[in-house]
Amino acid sequence: MKIELAESYGFCFGVKRAIKIAEENRNSATYGPLIHNANEIDRLKNDFNVALSENLDSFKAGETAVIRTHGIPKQELGLLHERHVNVVDATCPYVTKPQQICEEMNAQGYDIVIFGDEAHPEIKGVKSYAEDHVYVVNAPEEIDALRLREKVATVAQTTRKIEEYQQIIGKLMETHKEVRVFNTICNATFDNQDAVRKLSKEADVMIVIGGKNSSNTKQLHSIAKEYCTDSYHIESQEDLHQEWFSGKNFCGISAGASTPDWIIDDVIDKIKSLTHS
Repeated sequence: MKIELAESYGFCFGVKRAIKIAEENRNSATYGPLIHNANEIDRLKNDFNVALSENLDSFKAGETAVIRTHGIPKQELGLLHERHVNVVDATCPYVTKPQQICEEMNAQGYDIVIFGDEAHPEIKGVKSYAEDHVYVVNAPEEIDALRLREKVATVAQTTRKIEEYQQIIGKLMETHKEVRVFNTICNATFDNQDAVRKLSKEADVMIVIGGKNSSNTKQLHSIAKEYCTDSYHIESQEDLHQEWFSGKNFCGISAGASTPDWIIDDVIDKIKSLTHS
């Protein structure tokens, strides 16, 4: 069995930065999961005593709150500061950018259209930076139901496919004279998606490693499945099944932006043991 890693995969700049910040703030707590990878969150808890709290009210004055890579709503950030909590912001700079754009464009009288998943923490945070006239869409046809004013600005969730964002932009251009387009999809997302597309065209089985609730990992798996029918999204070596590799010759591997190297190494070792037994 030939096993090959995608040319670009795994930890992105923002995740590496956030983990370093968390490791430097021992005995703290993250507000919400720092990244979408339960195994890495467990490691931070066990090795650095960095806890996880989903409850804003659990942070008291003088305690340290590490803000997750996806960011949090503007109002919640303000509350933490008001309560004299020591805020350490690990929000990815690629996420901070659309937050700033929403705030600035909205102040200039633009309606804001955000392409993304309204339930995703990144989008909840980004949306909160616009005062009003802000809408989240997941598909071009959803734009028809919006009562948009003349001036529109649009941003995208950092981990979405560029092709899908172009459809949203095209739809807005059909009906509005002034559309300000900001490409907020991050470079790491482009690189990882291009690499998994290339590899899955050659492989006869694809393994995509990352958290089940990781948006960018889901996107990678979706792309892989377009070109390689036998593509599987797993969180760790425990999810692998020997029958996936039966009769296969070439296994391609990719990993989401929140997947650490140690999990990838474990998966590769497990695949080798399954295909050599």
